[in-house]
Amino acid sequence: MKHVKRLITDFDLNDKKVIIRCDLNVPIKDGVILDDNRIKESLKTIKYAIGNNAKVIILSHLGRIKSEEDKIKNSLKPVAARLSELLQQDVVFVEETRGRVLEEHVKDLKPGEVLLVQNTRFEDYPDKKESTNDSELGKYWASLGDIFVNDAFGTAHRAHASNVGVASNLPSALGFLVEKELKMLEAVINNVKHPYTVIMGGAKMRDKIKVIDKLAQKADYLLFAGGIANTFLVASGYDLKASVYDEESVSYCKTLLDKYDDKIILPVDGYANLSYEDTDKPIYVQNEAVPDKSVVLDVGPKTINLFKKYILKSNTIFWNGPVGVFEFEHFKTGTKNICELLKESNAVVVVGGGDSASAVINLGYKNDFTHVSTGGGASLCYIEGKSLPGIEIINDK
Repeated sequence: MKHVKRLITDFDLNDKKVIIRCDLNVPIKDGVILDDNRIKESLKTIKYAIGNNAKVIILSHLGRIKSEEDKIKNSLKPVAARLSELLQQDVVFVEETRGRVLEEHVKDLKPGEVLLVQNTRFEDYPDKKESTNDSELGKYWASLGDIFVNDAFGTAHRAHASNVGVASNLPSALGFLVEKELKMLEAVINNVKHPYTVIMGGAKMRDKIKVIDKLAQKADYLLFAGGIANTFLVASGYDLKASVYDEESVSYCKTLLDKYDDKIILPVDGYANLSYEDTDKPIYVQNEAVPDKSVVLDVGPKTINLFKKYILKSNTIFWNGPVGVFEFEHFKTGTKNICELLKESNAVVVVGGGDSASAVINLGYKNDFTHVSTGGGASLCYIEGKSLPGIEIINDK
C-alpha cells in the first residue's frame, strides 16, 4: 500500500450505523454450508463493531447471479443462520437488496444489533449493477449507514458497488481481516527469500495465465497443475483428449514456454476418468498416452516427485489453486501430497485463498502454513504488484 489506510479502530462507532462489507461467499449445497471459514474470519471485525455499540449492517455477495434460478440457490439465508450461531445473537436477515422493507429494518436497528442484507449480486441480474459499480446503487447502500468498513479481502481486486461504490460516499476504514491479509502478503512481497516458487493450479485459467509473465520475473520456479498445466501441455504438443484447457491461451503459453523454459515445471503424469466425476478406479496416465475421451483430474506420483525437488529447496512459496479436483475423494491425493511437502519444507508458505484455501482447510492443514488467505484473485493480484481498488478507495489516515 502506498498510503496508510484508516482502520475500524480509528472511528467512534457508538450509536453509528456501520456498514461492513464482508466476504461471506461460502460453498453451499442444498442449503447446507460446506465450509464456514470465511464467516469465522469475519467475526473479529463484526464483534468489535457490536462491542462498540454500533448498529451493524453487513453486505456480502454469494456466487454469481446470471438468472432467477441463481437467486434461489444463492440466497444468504443459510449464512445469516450460521452467523447468528457464531455470534450467539439474532442476525436480522432482509431478503431484499433495497427498498422500503430494508430501510425500515435499518431504521429499527438498536446499538449492538446486526442486520445482513440479501446477496449484493442479486443486483447483477439483469443489468450487472453490483459488478459494474453502478453509482446510484453505491449511493443508495451508502445512504443506509454513517461509516463504511471494508473487511472483504476476497473482492478487494474488484471495483463493485458494495465496496468502491459505498466507500466513495461515506467515511471509510479497513477491518481487521483485510488489515491482517495486507500485513502477511506485504511481508512476503518485501522479504522474498530465494529460491522463490509459485505453485499454480485450479480451474480458473485465463486470469491466472495473464499474470504468469509478471510472476516469472520474480519467481525462480513455476510449478503448474490443473487446467493451467493442461494449457501449457497442449502448447507443448500433447493431446490430453477431453481434459480442460484454455484454447485461446495456447499460443501465449507457447511464448511463455520459450521465454521461461528454465522456470516452468509441468506435470508428467496423472490420474484420469472417462468423465468429469469421481470414480474408485482412476486411470493412471502419462502425458504422451492419455486414453480417448479421458479427463485428467489429478497429478500423478512422478509429478509429485518432480515438484518435491523444487518445493524442498525453496525458501518462499506462494500457492494458488489445488493441483487436482480435491473435492473428489479419489482425485485429492495430489493436493494432499502437496500439502505434506509444503508442511515438510522450511519455506515461508502463503496459500492464496479460494479453492486452495478450501483444500488446505478441508484436508486439515490450516495451521501448518505461514498464512492462508481468504482471497484467491485478490492475493494473486497483490503478489503480482497490482493495486486493489477496494482498498485504494479507503480513506487515508
